[in-house]
Amino acid sequence: MAKIDLIDNSWVDLVFEGKNQAYGAYQLRKNTGKRNLWSIFIMLIAAALIAAVVGANAIISAASEGDAEIAADVNLSALAEKKPEVEEKAPVKVEEAKPVEQVKSSIKFVPPVVKEDKDVREDKELKSQDELNETKTAIGGFDVKGNTDDADAQVLKAVEEVAQPEPKPAEDKIFDVVEQQPTFKEGDVRAWLARNMQYPPVAAENGIQGRVVVGFVVERDGSISHVQVLRGVDPSLDKEAVRVVKSMPKWNPGMQNGSPVRVKYNVPVQFKLQ
Repeated sequence: MAKIDLIDNSWVDLVFEGKNQAYGAYQLRKNTGKRNLWSIFIMLIAAALIAAVVGANAIISAASEGDAEIAADVNLSALAEKKPEVEEKAPVKVEEAKPVEQVKSSIKFVPPVVKEDKDVREDKELKSQDELNETKTAIGGFDVKGNTDDADAQVLKAVEEVAQPEPKPAEDKIFDVVEQQPTFKEGDVRAWLARNMQYPPVAAENGIQGRVVVGFVVERDGSISHVQVLRGVDPSLDKEAVRVVKSMPKWNPGMQNGSPVRVKYNVPVQFKLQ
């Protein structure tokens, strides 16, 4: 096959030899080489421009990411070097109780009680106001022999201390999850409940069935307490579910740190008509 030359147009003269060359086809064929050169040149320029734009975008993106990483590093370094400001509060001053130097004599206030004369001791009789004014003795929380009769002297008062509630023992805590969960000694608890359940006649006659979820607490000795319906279906079914759960034998208690503890447990009781 002869080598094709896109620039050489000598073949055009051979084709149109002896023909009307003034026709438009001759001019088109004659300028084919120039058009091919211009097309190739334009394509090269367009490819160069596209490559330049893509390269510039890549350089700009890389520079932006580098600046962002540097800014992030600077911000993290600034945060790491910044020490937290701790506001120092003035210590709370606790005033100590000062000893009372001048104490006035006082007698203990006793609520009046009606008694027979033979049961009343003379030293326990209620003093009248005139007697108190003569003796200059004040009424206080208890009998005190003071060191002065000055009217401005203080009368000792009993300091009432508010009893703090005793902390709840750790053994009374009810756990939701423990290291070793409680286990039923009789095997499958659902099967045991199904065997010992008595379908309520009222529910059976009305075609009522469903699943009742019962919650309870397995005590440290394996017994059951705090039985309650968490999700009920019908009052008759709920009542029977509570009854059969309460009738369960003891469980193996849950264990936490090697000791038995109280653990919450939920079990479904299925009521299904045959």
